[in-house]
Amino acid sequence: MSSKKKRMSMLDNLAAAGAPAPPSSMLSTNRALRSARDAVDGHKVWDLDPASIDTTGRMQDRLDMSDVADLQDAIEANGQTVPILVRRHPEDPDRYLLVYGYRRLVAIQQSEKVEKVRALIANLDDHAAQQAQISENMARRDLSYIEKARFARQLVEGGFGTQTEVAEVLTVAKSSISMAFGILDMVGEDLVLAIGPAHGIGRPRWEALGKLITEHSLSRADLVDVATRSFTRAEWSDVLGEAPPPSDDPSVAAFEAVLAEAQARIPAQPVEKKEVKRKQARRVQLDPAQRATVTRTAKGVRVEVSEGAFADWLEDQAETLLSDLHARWQTRAEDQEQ
Repeated sequence: MSSKKKRMSMLDNLAAAGAPAPPSSMLSTNRALRSARDAVDGHKVWDLDPASIDTTGRMQDRLDMSDVADLQDAIEANGQTVPILVRRHPEDPDRYLLVYGYRRLVAIQQSEKVEKVRALIANLDDHAAQQAQISENMARRDLSYIEKARFARQLVEGGFGTQTEVAEVLTVAKSSISMAFGILDMVGEDLVLAIGPAHGIGRPRWEALGKLITEHSLSRADLVDVATRSFTRAEWSDVLGEAPPPSDDPSVAAFEAVLAEAQARIPAQPVEKKEVKRKQARRVQLDPAQRATVTRTAKGVRVEVSEGAFADWLEDQAETLLSDLHARWQTRAEDQEQ
């Protein structure tokens, strides 16, 4: 393959890097990346001064930047294998605006060994640049549910489009966007940031946490403290000599701690006594002139016998009669168990 063709296919390779052939739902994503490729000046990879690239106003998709140090080590050891994408600054010909590749840019800016950042320069307006960033974002597979929810909200609030339009770009149902925004509102931005990305924690559990907070008026500030302490303990468990958390991701430990704390703060519900269904009084005819009434109440069984000689005798023999009946009941229960 010629050098020119290699450069022309670079962004196509970025879109498919590390992934099998894209499903139909990703066609619009790849199309946006191809459009960005077509806008690249001469399909040339430039070596730019990292300080000349401006990230102001760029949408934030990740909540966790802790792996930038590892990325910096990799770039210093092996070089920058994948270029970032920038566009020219509309007001300063010597500066650029970042489209995507934020982590790579930060890693190189922090490095004392790498002086230049490899970049593709595209002729894109604001809207096209946003589309390219969205497409590159959705092509990655390591964004958590809550990161994607925040990214979608930034698109709407940043004026990219309505919820319906954003849903179309992200290839999801509009109801998914509305539900994600509702969860963000219930949990609260400060608590989301304190917990972090929480990879593997999906919509149902985030929604459960949000409902606990709103339905029981729990203090988000207190839960932020819980998240911060748990995140720090999980991150420094080796240093503190504590047992490592079940997950290697400190943000998952923070989420679990916050959820457990929220559940613990729910007031205990009073146990309702099961109401005994009262039956109508049952009449028992003892002889033509004597009858009894048996009534089941909430407290037990009441037997009433009309006043007379039989009532006197029943009162006198009550202990013997009840003991005999109880013994007969026990024998019947034992026979049924066999």
